Amino acid sequence: MPSDDAKVRLDLNNPVFQEQLLMLQKPERHAALDTLNKIRQLTWNQLYRDPGLKWEKITSIKPPKGMDSLYSLRISRARRATAHRDGDFIRLLTIAPDHDAAYGKT
Repeated sequence: MPSDDAKVRLDLNNPVFQEQLLMLQKPERHAALDTLNKIRQLTWNQLYRDPGLKWEKITSIKPPKGMDSLYSLRISRARRATAHRDGDFIRLLTIAPDHDAAYGKT
């Protein structure tokens, strides 16, 4: 059973996430990398409570098969990423082009 006191482990292997991260303009890409570096130093409890990351459950989109829930978090000032928790791993899925897109709204 995963512990909320465990350090967050990053999974950046999703090809959609990788492409979207690498396509960001340099300042935003650097901000996203700074955020990822911050996340990997946190415990799950700290991530859940961090006011800058704003970890939120997405209820407007049905999670893909095999995932309990989808979440969004702020990855830069202008963008949110979607992710899900898998044990101690945060599996990053996408970087939304704007805030509403993270929640399935256009």
